[in-house]
Amino acid sequence: MTTAPVSTTRGDAGDSSAGAATTADRGLGVLILRPRPTLARSIGLPVLAMAVPLFVTVVWVLGPLGPAALAAAIAGVLVFAGFAALAWHQYRRTRIQVSRLGLVECGFFGRLQRVARDEVAGVLRLDTYRGDTLETVHQLFVVDRAGRCLVRMRGTFWDDDAMDAVAPALGVEQALRNEPVTLAELRASDPGLLYWFEGLGLHRP
Repeated sequence: MTTAPVSTTRGDAGDSSAGAATTADRGLGVLILRPRPTLARSIGLPVLAMAVPLFVTVVWVLGPLGPAALAAAIAGVLVFAGFAALAWHQYRRTRIQVSRLGLVECGFFGRLQRVARDEVAGVLRLDTYRGDTLETVHQLFVVDRAGRCLVRMRGTFWDDDAMDAVAPALGVEQALRNEPVTLAELRASDPGLLYWFEGLGLHRP
């Protein structure tokens, strides 16, 4: 399995390392967690492989229709390239910073969320079924005292090393549930963890 890079930055008490982030007397380490590095390639390359022949065909078909049609086709290509570049930029800036002071999540769409350490009750780890199949996805939830999700990490985007680093860096307890569940079952047991639309009508396969 390819692991996501787990880098460290200077904390309030000086240089830090992954070990220092879990040891109170060695300073406040700040872990910077990033999504799987293979994610962009696994999504981007198939899209590119489909888009290039499509655009070549469109240009070839519209070319005989005159300069205006050809210019429109080229403009479409440039717009697509612009969106692709923007998506790559947003992917590169997506990260979660974790320390004994709390978490700062910079999401794909630019949303910045700060969670103070005293808001966090613990970390919950479990597996959920993927749709109506027997495949499972690792899930991590940083929860408050009411059981509501503050920050969520899905195994689709984050690898095990990144998830393993969260609880020690925060200095909180981690609960692990070994039995996979459907989203519907998770909604029934822990309604504060999921979005309103998740788990509707899904049952154990």
